[in-house]
Amino acid sequence: MKISKSITFFIKSFLLFALLAIVTIAVSLNSFEQYTYNFLTKYFTAESKPASEKTVIIAIDDKSISYHRWPWPREYYGKMIDYLTEYSNAKVIGLDALIPSLDKDNPASDIKFFNSVAKANNLVVGFNAQRNVVFNEERQNAYNEKFKNKFHNIDVELKIPQYYSNYIGILEYPEPYFNAAKYAGAVNVTQNDNGYLTHMNQLVSVNGEYYPSLGLQMYMYVNKAKDIVLLPYGIYIKDTDLFIQANPTIHGIQNNIRFYRQIPNSDGYSHKKYSASDIIRSYDLIKQGKKPIIDPKEFDGKAVFVGANAKAAALSLEDALPTPLNPKHPGTDIQATNFDNLMRGDFVNDPSLFDVIILPSIMVILTLILIYKFSFFVSLISIVLITAGYTLFAIICYKNGYAALLATPIATQVVSSVFGYSYKYILEGRNKEKIKQAMGKYLSQDVMQNVVKNIDNVKLGGKRANVTVLFSDIRGFTSMSEKLLPEEVSNILNEYFTEIEPIITKHNGVINKFIGDAVMAIFGEPIQDLNHPVNAVKCAYDMLKKVEELQEKWIFEGKPKIEIGIGINTGDAFVGNIGSEQRLEYTVIGDTVNLASRIEGYNKVYHTNLLVSSSTYKYISDIADVIKISEVSIRGKSKKMDIYEVLRINDKS
Repeated sequence: MKISKSITFFIKSFLLFALLAIVTIAVSLNSFEQYTYNFLTKYFTAESKPASEKTVIIAIDDKSISYHRWPWPREYYGKMIDYLTEYSNAKVIGLDALIPSLDKDNPASDIKFFNSVAKANNLVVGFNAQRNVVFNEERQNAYNEKFKNKFHNIDVELKIPQYYSNYIGILEYPEPYFNAAKYAGAVNVTQNDNGYLTHMNQLVSVNGEYYPSLGLQMYMYVNKAKDIVLLPYGIYIKDTDLFIQANPTIHGIQNNIRFYRQIPNSDGYSHKKYSASDIIRSYDLIKQGKKPIIDPKEFDGKAVFVGANAKAAALSLEDALPTPLNPKHPGTDIQATNFDNLMRGDFVNDPSLFDVIILPSIMVILTLILIYKFSFFVSLISIVLITAGYTLFAIICYKNGYAALLATPIATQVVSSVFGYSYKYILEGRNKEKIKQAMGKYLSQDVMQNVVKNIDNVKLGGKRANVTVLFSDIRGFTSMSEKLLPEEVSNILNEYFTEIEPIITKHNGVINKFIGDAVMAIFGEPIQDLNHPVNAVKCAYDMLKKVEELQEKWIFEGKPKIEIGIGINTGDAFVGNIGSEQRLEYTVIGDTVNLASRIEGYNKVYHTNLLVSSSTYKYISDIADVIKISEVSIRGKSKKMDIYEVLRINDKS
């Protein structure tokens, strides 16, 4: 079965569009979507809710570094822990710090710190999972097993495959610190491909064992929970009935961080921050029986995170990473935010399959329908309104903790719009060309081109112009029609008109109309030709020769012999559009036209084939042999006039 050009064009266009849409979705998901995620998270998700007042931070900040130069004696950490455990009823303490080695210069300070850690039953210390072996494989494996036996206090059911993990070991604690600590949580965080921290490693996998993040371990402690069901699409805490939508990656089981509004003039913190130096001084003042700078009761019933983030420190003490909220978001605040997420059940859910596939598809289909069904401005306004409406929908989703795709549906809509309008433009162009070709069979191509050129200014009216009008008529057509079948007459006429049309066109003539067996042609308009009288006569002469050729063919085919008569006149006439506002016809009217028709009729009287008026004769006298026929009465004319029979054309050009 032969496939039409239109269907082939549609199939090729559809395949091209499908390829563009797939590329657009892939590029948008891996690039643009992250930037819209950051923007919407910062201005809508985070701004819609403050952090919990039940979670606070004690930070070793610039003020703390002024209290004592860095590095600090470890006993300072111990004083902060003792302050919270001895004088407040803090719910849980998270130490967002790594203790990789002993302080050989101040061992007494280390002992005090380790004693404080040992006394703190509600303290969760941070540990770091590693991608590389620091010492040797045997020692690393031995420490991993030792760490698991003490700190693997969470039972994980339905473990997913381990090939996702790229952690092979755990940063080794000093022995006294290891013995003193009761709970540990991972402080590993990873940035995405664009350099932003947007996900939390809620569980990290080390050699087949899962360990909770610092925030999750603190959550489990507060809620006395131990059982976790690990699913391919999330984490379920059986004891608290909490579900966390999360995905397995090489960095761990990750979930989106639900950020909170940052406190003004707080150096990027979302949670209330206390300076570590104020806590240490308060501890010392209490010991001395004096009023503390910070009342320990402020920490009653609260989760307290202790960490460092001093920008002015000479030794890399700044713990800050780029997040959607801040290019230097304090790391301890990120850990505190994760804990808040867990305690509140506040999470940002990832886009569903509906968002990734179905939603862009709906946008594409809706956009293409609008472009196809409506005008450019109506469809464009509709598309803009849909885009605005969907953007508002995405903002509402982000405010409610759902990361709806924004860039991808809009990107596919833009591509669909460009493609749709381009396709429609090309298709309309192809259809217009088809219409032009079809209408060109009813109108002269030159008239058609003139209409197309002035398409916005087509109206009644025209101009006065000097033209030459040619009338051609078949002799004895009526009697011939009576002897032949209508189909036979039609075939003869079609063949005759087909042969003479190129001749008229060749001589810059325009067929104005077919009138039964007659032809009316115009020279000089709309094709501008100063030599139109000569070209009209040459055209008539060539038409007669062509008829002679056709006569031989028709006689051979058993068809009747036909002859034609031609009348030509030159003069001024009205040329343009006549009719009504709804129905126009491009034609020429006036006495010049009527006279040409009358002259053609005299061919029957004088048994001639080609007669011209005196106004035409004066242009061809030097190129044609003519016979003058004098004092001919023309109907409608009060005076007789001369007409001329053209016998032959002498000019060979």
